[in-house]
Amino acid sequence: MIDPARKIDGRRSGGRARARREASLAGLTRRPMAPWDRLKFVIALVLLWFIVVWYEMSTNPTLGFMDAARLQLQLRSGIGRWLVLLLALEVTRQLHFLLAERARPYYRASSAFFGTGDRMAHHTSDYTRYRMSRAVKWLIVVAILALILGVAFGTSPVQGLFEGPGKLAKILPLVLYIMAIMLLGVSQFVAIFWFLSRGGVDVYYPGDVTTRFADVWGQDHVLEKVKENMLFLEDPESIEVHGGYVPGGILLWGPPGTGKTLMAEAVAGETGKPYVFVDPGAFINMFFGVGVLKVKGLFRRLRKLAVRYGGVIVFFDEADSLGNRGGGVGGQGGQAGARGPGAAGLLDACHGFSYLSHDTQSALYARALQADPAPPKSGRFRQMVPGVGMGGMGGMGTLQALLTELSGLKKPRGFLNRVVRRTLGMKPKPPPKYRILVIMATNMPSALDEALLRPGRIDRMYRVGYPSKEGRKRTYEGYFSRVRNDITPDEIDHLATITPYATGATIKDLVNESLIATLRDGRDTITWSDVTRAKLAKSVGPSEGVEYIERERHAVALHEACHAVVSHMVQKRNVIDTATIQKGADYLGFVKPIPIEEQFTSWRSEYESDIMVSLASLVGERMFFNGDSSSGVSGDLRNATTVALAMEGLWGMGGQYGSFAATRAPHDAHPVADGNDRNVLETALGKRAESHLATLAERTGTLLTENRANVLAVAHALELHKTISGQDVVAIINGEQGPVVDGRPYRKPGFAAELEAYHERAVTAHSGDRSLPLPVPVPAQPELSVLPAAPTEHHADPAES
Repeated sequence: MIDPARKIDGRRSGGRARARREASLAGLTRRPMAPWDRLKFVIALVLLWFIVVWYEMSTNPTLGFMDAARLQLQLRSGIGRWLVLLLALEVTRQLHFLLAERARPYYRASSAFFGTGDRMAHHTSDYTRYRMSRAVKWLIVVAILALILGVAFGTSPVQGLFEGPGKLAKILPLVLYIMAIMLLGVSQFVAIFWFLSRGGVDVYYPGDVTTRFADVWGQDHVLEKVKENMLFLEDPESIEVHGGYVPGGILLWGPPGTGKTLMAEAVAGETGKPYVFVDPGAFINMFFGVGVLKVKGLFRRLRKLAVRYGGVIVFFDEADSLGNRGGGVGGQGGQAGARGPGAAGLLDACHGFSYLSHDTQSALYARALQADPAPPKSGRFRQMVPGVGMGGMGGMGTLQALLTELSGLKKPRGFLNRVVRRTLGMKPKPPPKYRILVIMATNMPSALDEALLRPGRIDRMYRVGYPSKEGRKRTYEGYFSRVRNDITPDEIDHLATITPYATGATIKDLVNESLIATLRDGRDTITWSDVTRAKLAKSVGPSEGVEYIERERHAVALHEACHAVVSHMVQKRNVIDTATIQKGADYLGFVKPIPIEEQFTSWRSEYESDIMVSLASLVGERMFFNGDSSSGVSGDLRNATTVALAMEGLWGMGGQYGSFAATRAPHDAHPVADGNDRNVLETALGKRAESHLATLAERTGTLLTENRANVLAVAHALELHKTISGQDVVAIINGEQGPVVDGRPYRKPGFAAELEAYHERAVTAHSGDRSLPLPVPVPAQPELSVLPAAPTEHHADPAES
């Protein structure tokens, strides 16, 4: 019995031997043809001959098969003789190939005879041979059509070819009727998709855009870089003559309201080129393919404008809506704007997030976003529902179409150039160089596809960040110059200082709110007090119209007063901007500081100051309410604990040199989330952080004890006015006149004693008799306030309490 493995090996060795033999004879004989290639035309001609015979039998039922075949072979009727002739030629050709495969002398002789024509053909260009082959193919098609018409009309092929147009003219009405019905059905879908692909694109022609570079304030460093791109757009030869190319794409990214759209408009206004504005939602559609049609139509329009005007500028606002081919914008970039339960925890109770420094806020917010990540979708769900959310645009082919248009091959322009010239055998003219400057703006650059940001599509990326102090000052000067005002340069300088993260949009809004406050008072000239009122209104927001009960009002005021006093005492790089007990959607009150100067690093002493301000609420409540405290300190404690853990474990501000950053989990996890269920405060790291918090809490208690009178004074001002500025807080502590509150009465011993007695009544009401009325003491000297007087306090009766 033969071993199957040995049998297979024998077959493999035999196959390899045949391959070597064929390779050695490759230059001596013709390469063998496959059986199907040898027989396919023979089979086709035989089948076609039987079809012709069957057609002859169907036209004359009295004929048998032999009679119909004999009739087709006659010289004067039928085309069977032509099929037999073609079959004979095909058999002769295959015999020729077979001899060339088997006989070496025959192969050499045939190659010498037929190779002359091939060598002569190869002396011509490839495009000429292509045109000649196409002409031959057309002749073959005409010949086949003549044969078919000859059979259909019962005449010779030549006569059938000439009778064809006449026959077609007779049935032309029926053909047109059928075509009209088909066209009506197709046109409905064409019309639907045509209307769906309209809209979302606005074209502004030269002269329509009046914005200039002089109208863009506070972003001079970005503006200079953008101007360079404008020079290349106006004079592209200045870089192309040296072998370079004109940068065709700019990405402006940064916070909202910093002037990205205004900058793009200024580029269009300065260059005098058409400006095409693409709406953010233009490519989000419910039907597949509509977005692709919009992209194709948009760039077809851009090319026409570029040729007509020598260039065009297209601006994609909110470019993050273009999505990502890898999934929805959700992911890392999309969730940044959402606030989950973890982020919401930052705003617990008194909005304890607001009085921290900007660096601390950034660290806490990043930590909160990681606290409650969205559960990942299963792989099956991702496959069944591609592109969930706004990022689904990428899965509908629109983003791919945009990528192709930005850097793909540019086909020749015009129907005559593309079709007619090719039909006549002429090469189409190459497309011109389209001067298209693509500008995109977004505040979520991480949501953009990487392929979109590569050089060649987006060549330059500029961050349009918050303006510097000089930029804010210039922006304030620009907007105040458009209205009547009595604002001095020193006041503008101070306003630029106390609004560190103001953008062009917020500055414009503040000036407008100041004008509204002025007109409300029956005046037309803005004063500094109008600006102060407008700033306070924008900081706090509209009131919910909810009034605290008297004892809770006093507790909330003391809570915020502790934050304000400790912030004023220990946060040396910040000044208080606003303090309020006006209830908002997710807070009962807040104290908001602002940095005095622009600083890019934070120190241990500054983080400790932030922790002390956070702990001031708990320490103060225990101090003023005999050890009792409220749940409103939860957010403060979370912030203080997070910063203390980061100081000990990440920033080298504790008692060790090692850093948890070397071993922590991916995605910038925090040592609080150490990957297990145990409480981090029970670890060595947590114990060191707790010890640090206790030390800072003791220091905070000492500070509040020394400033007890100031805390009661600030709390009284908050109860009386609900919202005061940071200058008012300083005026109360120093016993001076403030913009809203006169701090001089708080220096009088009699009024300070009255505030202490008022607080004792509030403590008694809190722990005992809650029906006790708590009227807010009024200073003997009337306050010089710019704001309307506070409403009369409502004293709760025993039934209401």
